[in-house]
Amino acid sequence: MVSVTLLVQPRLVNDRFSDAGLLLDFQFGNRAMLFDIGDLSPLSPREILRVSHVFVSHMHMDHFAGFDRLLRLFLYRNKTVHLFGPPGLTEAVQAKLNAYTWNLLDEQSHDFMIVACDWTPAGFHHSRLFRARSGFARQDTASTPAEGNVLLDDPDFRVEAAMLDHGVPCLAFAFQEKIRVNVQKPQLEALGLRVGPWLSEAKRAVRRGADPETTLAPTADRQISVGELLGAGALRTGPGQRIVYATDLAFNVANLARVVALAHGANQLFIEAGFLQEDREMAAAKRHLTAAEAGTIARLAGVEHAVPMHFSPRYLGHEDELRAEFAANLAPEALLNPGMNTSRDDPRF
Repeated sequence: MVSVTLLVQPRLVNDRFSDAGLLLDFQFGNRAMLFDIGDLSPLSPREILRVSHVFVSHMHMDHFAGFDRLLRLFLYRNKTVHLFGPPGLTEAVQAKLNAYTWNLLDEQSHDFMIVACDWTPAGFHHSRLFRARSGFARQDTASTPAEGNVLLDDPDFRVEAAMLDHGVPCLAFAFQEKIRVNVQKPQLEALGLRVGPWLSEAKRAVRRGADPETTLAPTADRQISVGELLGAGALRTGPGQRIVYATDLAFNVANLARVVALAHGANQLFIEAGFLQEDREMAAAKRHLTAAEAGTIARLAGVEHAVPMHFSPRYLGHEDELRAEFAANLAPEALLNPGMNTSRDDPRF
């Protein structure tokens, strides 16, 4: 029996007709991340206070308005929240903070800090610190050099980005677990061990490349090394979880190439599918995807599971039609259906 424990559980923040946003809730530790911060009201304070990193696709209101709720909850806590986004993010954060009066903050205040970074494919453009104890006055800081398209490199995972066109720069994001660790129960029992919370520590050690001699304590009177667990096959490793979030993008050659590359082989793709194909010209004018175009992207990327989201409210009551067009283009058979599938003959290519 193989026990598969995912490092994070992704969940849409809102229903599909509301603001786009994805919560990545970690299975281990008191931690979470957000892709976009539009309407955050469906999230409890406890969920928001687990957030350590926020990745903002762009600063349109429905993707950034939740900044105020996040700020209000964290303000009187000794915490640090990291924000990443396209050029202009740090200025937007500063503008939000400047809208309030901070005369009650001083060096005795809780040490809440916001670290905001602008990213482009050439690397980080700005990195700025805003600290409650200084009334959120901007402090320019040295940016850590970006490694390719990686925004965050954690021992357990990394977060990658692709720059897309939405009339303004807009980022798509990919969460990539570095390694997946599965438990083989028969091999574990052959070692005289039982499944328990101690395996969380064991998995973390393997993900982080711990020395094989690193010891663990499954019980009060028993120790075993990471190397023994791996050698006996009680723990087996495999490719890590990949989750991609892409929203608010025009359907054109450059965007298609970038988002397909980012989502290639992903376990899950959360992608905007806002318009019906009959309204494709409206979608193009607004630089959004139709459900059919979103399905095409998911199929070309070869993702395991695709989740359409960010439907236009104009289709309230017609969700099934959006889902049907998405599914029709997601399936391989869509290649044989020129009436639905968007081909290279499209004038936007």
